[in-house]
Amino acid sequence: MPSEPPLSSSPSGRLPRKFGPYLLFDKIGMGGMAEIFLARARTELGGQRRVVVKQILPGLAALPQFAEMLIHEAKLAALLDHANVAQVYDLGRADDRLFIAMEYVEGFDLNDLLRRCTRQKVPVPIELALAILSDTLRGLDYAHRRTADDGRSLGIVHRDVSPSNVLVSFDGQVKLCDFGIAHANDLVDKGASQEQTAEALKGKAGYMSPEHARGEPVDARADVFAVGILLWELLAGKRMYRQTDAGPSLLEQARRADIPKLPEKGLPDEERLHAIALKALAPDRNDRYASAAAMLRDIDEYLAQANVVVSPIRLGDWLVASLGSDIVVERRRRQRAAEALELGPPVTLTPLPFRPVNPEVTPIVPPAALKPSRPPAPPPPPAPEPAPLADPPVSTVDPPSAAPAVELASRPPGSPDRSRLITFVAALILVLLGVAGLVAHGRP
Repeated sequence: MPSEPPLSSSPSGRLPRKFGPYLLFDKIGMGGMAEIFLARARTELGGQRRVVVKQILPGLAALPQFAEMLIHEAKLAALLDHANVAQVYDLGRADDRLFIAMEYVEGFDLNDLLRRCTRQKVPVPIELALAILSDTLRGLDYAHRRTADDGRSLGIVHRDVSPSNVLVSFDGQVKLCDFGIAHANDLVDKGASQEQTAEALKGKAGYMSPEHARGEPVDARADVFAVGILLWELLAGKRMYRQTDAGPSLLEQARRADIPKLPEKGLPDEERLHAIALKALAPDRNDRYASAAAMLRDIDEYLAQANVVVSPIRLGDWLVASLGSDIVVERRRRQRAAEALELGPPVTLTPLPFRPVNPEVTPIVPPAALKPSRPPAPPPPPAPEPAPLADPPVSTVDPPSAAPAVELASRPPGSPDRSRLITFVAALILVLLGVAGLVAHGRP
């Protein structure tokens, strides 16, 4: 059986490896800002849970303004507690790496889900797609309206609503992750090099609002625009902004906000559905939905008029039936392997060699020859011999019954109580015979 690689505490070591209080056992993503790992965390009472650990790339973490903004935004995100928001658990440094630990959702992100559907040629039912967007809007609306203890608005804006940040579990739960982290990633004119900025924005510009792409201040309506792009892509079955060698970059397309026409798919009340998408994608933010809640109301009304009711159970069942859960089985296998390595190799007990006894060399001592633990009691002294009488008198006394002698004889030999009793009875008989003789000689 091949030996497993040892656990390493080095950030560049192979998996599994220790990282601060976490055990990293599976690399599940890599972006322009961080490496993403599936990890296990132990609690003080011995429990454990799976978490996602995002290790910020050293080049970005070395920028003081980036690190300061990331810490600020992550603290705000930790205040969010909603069913459609992935919880932030921890923020810190370990092995000279800045990291964020957050809730693990067992399933797919929307980007992975759509890629698997394309590869397996499995279309996403429109009602399930709208259900995913509805839960995404619920999480956004909660975050946009979140206030501090004094009632002051926290002004939280996600800034990076994209398929990779929409998580769908096998239980049908939808959660939005990475709240506020994109704010720290907005490094334009903040001291970062063009290479760092381009790498940080890689893959994100395709879901930016035009004002965000131009570097202008953003509000909740920028997140609404991003959800509009998700709706457009789910309806069209393709990317809204596409990068070509001869065409403009994704960032330039986002600045222009040239929205392609939606293809017709024959969906129920398709014109109204297209109108919802186009209103969310209005280039002028004043023409868009004023909030995530406003867009959510229109989608819920569309589903109600179409007599469509979507539950998390139905969504989860569709995921398992259409895409399977092999990825979860594989991740759990890796977790078990990592835990086994953490415990160390199994302990093997080696028995001592057996040496048979040679009867010719080693004598067998019988139990009778063994020295007793204490000396035996001394034997009783022998009974004295009675003196013979010269002229035994004639006794008129009946002789004693032989029953006691028979009874005594039936006792086991060597008993000290029997010997003493025999001696006492013999002496008593002699005394009685003597007395009887004296009485007989003394008669007139």
